Amino acid sequence: MTGPTLPAEGGCRCGKVRIRITAPPLLTMACHCTGCQRMSSSAYSLSAAIPADGFEVIQGEPVIGGLHGDDAPHYFCGWCMTWMFTRPRIPGAAFVNVRPTMLDDPSWFSPFMETYTSEKLAWAATPALHSYETFPPMEAFGALIQEYGQRGG
Repeated sequence: MTGPTLPAEGGCRCGKVRIRITAPPLLTMACHCTGCQRMSSSAYSLSAAIPADGFEVIQGEPVIGGLHGDDAPHYFCGWCMTWMFTRPRIPGAAFVNVRPTMLDDPSWFSPFMETYTSEKLAWAATPALHSYETFPPMEAFGALIQEYGQRGG
């Protein structure tokens, strides 16, 4: 497992919104919840949890789409409507969930864990090392982040 070459840049499908990451992911994941299935039009969504101070929008103005609630606003390109990233508003969460396929080179990406397997499609499979029926308990994240880092993520 390796991370992206930093800094890494990427953008939406049309290129109007561009992003940059300058910090390695804390961990990577696939989410099988039905909300992610619908928003991604796929079997699951992919995320790389990037420290908030290692993420920036360098071009364009993303708009909030998908969920408009207070806990996890989803950001999209306002033109092509590509779902680009999510900024969780969870106490102590200083990270941004970037859709790794938005990066110009996503070849490094592999999900370390998968969530909401209780809602996954029967045929959907990932190479994730850890699986959770919903989300891992908050107290598990420290050990998951440490293991991901030790594996070279």
